Amino acid sequence: MPDSTPLRLVIIIGSTRRGRFGPVAASWLAGHARKRRELDVDLVDLAAARLPDTLTDQDEPVPEPVRALAPRLAAADAFAVVTPEYNRSFPAPLKTAIDWFHEEWQAKPVAFISYGRESGGLYAAAQLREVFGELNTVAIRTFVSLPCYWELFTADGDWPKPTATCNTTVRTTLDELTWWAYALREARARRSHTY
Repeated sequence: MPDSTPLRLVIIIGSTRRGRFGPVAASWLAGHARKRRELDVDLVDLAAARLPDTLTDQDEPVPEPVRALAPRLAAADAFAVVTPEYNRSFPAPLKTAIDWFHEEWQAKPVAFISYGRESGGLYAAAQLREVFGELNTVAIRTFVSLPCYWELFTADGDWPKPTATCNTTVRTTLDELTWWAYALREARARRSHTY
């Protein structure tokens, strides 16, 4: 019988820059996810995680911030990465965070919420697909792209406007992410992922 306990969705804010938009988009995504009974949300802000910039060698001790974040990522059934696009790529702190971990990502689905200028972060999302593919993580096809996201603020400062297409796209993205999360959780329970 399939496991019907709620899925742990870890939402990662990939930017650590001052004045970043990432927390706004992540909060919006978390709000949509929390409306679903099948999702239990854990919001990870890389600015607060303070992972070291320099990776250690295999025989060196793992720094405390890395040890603190590892169980949260390991407990995830699915990931959603909220990323800006800087110079046609994603931020360096996000790449460092990805590289600190390995098994924690494997055989789990990941969705992308990308934002930027006219491209809406499409270049960042495309590169993240390649990176996560190398970690045996399943990057789902549907994702949320937010071109010129600043134009979607309402007059009173709320984001996004009720008519914004991202309000529809996020539902489709979460539907697909949830399907893959259940399928891969069941697969991991049946057979260990050891390659």
